[in-house]
Amino acid sequence: MKNIRRFLNRKFNLSEDTETRTIIIQFIKFGLVGISNTLVSWLCYYIFILVNSALYLIGGTVGGIISIANAFFWNEHFVFKCEKKDLKSKIKRLGKTYVSYGVTSLLGLLILWVEVKFWEIDEKLAPIINLIITVPLNFIINKLWTFKDKEKAP
Repeated sequence: MKNIRRFLNRKFNLSEDTETRTIIIQFIKFGLVGISNTLVSWLCYYIFILVNSALYLIGGTVGGIISIANAFFWNEHFVFKCEKKDLKSKIKRLGKTYVSYGVTSLLGLLILWVEVKFWEIDEKLAPIINLIITVPLNFIINKLWTFKDKEKAP
């Protein structure tokens, strides 16, 4: 992690104690968590369809639920490093995590529909384009709402 910090400090001319540096590092960590979420979701999905291909919707649903729980755990401990450890605070953050990921997922589906139906963007490319909108939006929601005032610097 120190190498990443040094690289970012040189690349963006950031001082050691700047808020911008903290946000950039958190965003990179958030992206890493997102990659793990995708892998967890896919793993669940493929387990279900290996058992029975007709279970693809259940696999997708279970994969989504488990990947959001994965996101919550890593965002709480790795990205935003929450200080409040009591059960009530954790449950509140967990609920907010499901809401934030749910909202950005629904937005992603709406954007996907518009891209494919009206803008005639290829349905294989459109979800990748959506990441440009949904990942930063989800980061902002998580930083400013889900984990607000409950974090410390990395």
